[in-house]
Amino acid sequence: MLDLAPLARFGDRVATGLADVTSDPAALDSTGFWAVAADYEGRLTCARFREVRREPVPAPVPGAWRGPAVGDWTSSLDRAAYTAGVRRIREHIATGEVYQVNLCRVLSAPVAPDADVDALTAVLARGNPAPYAGTIRLPAHGVEIATASPELFLRRDGRVVESGPIKGTARTEAELLEKDYAENVMIVDLVRNDIGRVCTTGSVTVPDLCAVEKHPGLVHLVSTVRGELREGAGWPELLDAAFPAGSITGAPKSSALRIISDLETAPRGPYCGGIGWVDADRGVGELAVGIRTFWIDRVAGGSGEGAAVLRFGAGAGITWDSDPEGEWRETELKAARLLAVASGRYDRYDRYAETGTSEDGEEGRRRHRARSAGTAPGGDAAEDRTPAGRTHP
Repeated sequence: MLDLAPLARFGDRVATGLADVTSDPAALDSTGFWAVAADYEGRLTCARFREVRREPVPAPVPGAWRGPAVGDWTSSLDRAAYTAGVRRIREHIATGEVYQVNLCRVLSAPVAPDADVDALTAVLARGNPAPYAGTIRLPAHGVEIATASPELFLRRDGRVVESGPIKGTARTEAELLEKDYAENVMIVDLVRNDIGRVCTTGSVTVPDLCAVEKHPGLVHLVSTVRGELREGAGWPELLDAAFPAGSITGAPKSSALRIISDLETAPRGPYCGGIGWVDADRGVGELAVGIRTFWIDRVAGGSGEGAAVLRFGAGAGITWDSDPEGEWRETELKAARLLAVASGRYDRYDRYAETGTSEDGEEGRRRHRARSAGTAPGGDAAEDRTPAGRTHP
């Protein structure tokens, strides 16, 4: 059995000393500090920790993370299958069944049996800092996640709840298309409806619509949806209403989920799920959408230690205006930088950590909140043309 102590890390919060683990979301309204991992397929893991301290993510230790070679990655959908899926979604749109569907593929590569996601988190913090970065390491419970998510799924402060859907991605702001803005507005309507199911009537607002956020290597369109939870509604009701996130499913959500099930060939797992923390004592919490997220799957061998596979998901929102080849390229754009970083090539990205020109970490959170009030300036984005790995049929 791999000897890695249970741990959770979110920003500068580090939680250790595992107390208990449950799949009951009602626990998040009880007491204590919880790490939360919700798979896209519905598996929920809530882990309560005894000790929480403030500590920056440590610098990468040479040799601690031995990532796969860039060429070792394979994809659940190759280029032909993915573009065919885009065309099929457009057929569904033409019949009026759906307006938008998020089509994803899962990339996989072998890693050493002793691979540690917290060591990967240290590499990601240097090579691809993100506002909702984190680690959940629970090997005994099948949860080993390192996320560099830029997207807020749910933030709760008492009765106030907020979501920050991302729709629209390009290398630069100038490359964003009209389709990107339309897609964002469509998903905002869906998120408003989801949150509105558990919020008081008239409390749901959109304080920020289609703001441009700059992240390492690309830009996103980000909106903010906010509401006040109705009396009697807690984490179970909120998750039931909002999960999975609208930005990684589609609209209408029920139709999109059915089409996704038909077209995708691999489970998404933590990718597109919810990853984060809840401080039940203070009534606050923050869950990210599980995008830009790595996770380790393990297959036990006869001696108790078997093969380990690192996985990563990438997808794109498909609308009537989608170009199949363009959507494939969007998945490559989203994956390229992270795969390069995980493969140990973070040195070429050092300037982001040194100059702060990307919206990362605690500063990224501050700027996102400030943007909602119309006060945050922009930053610069850089290009990255690293290949996103080979594919297999």
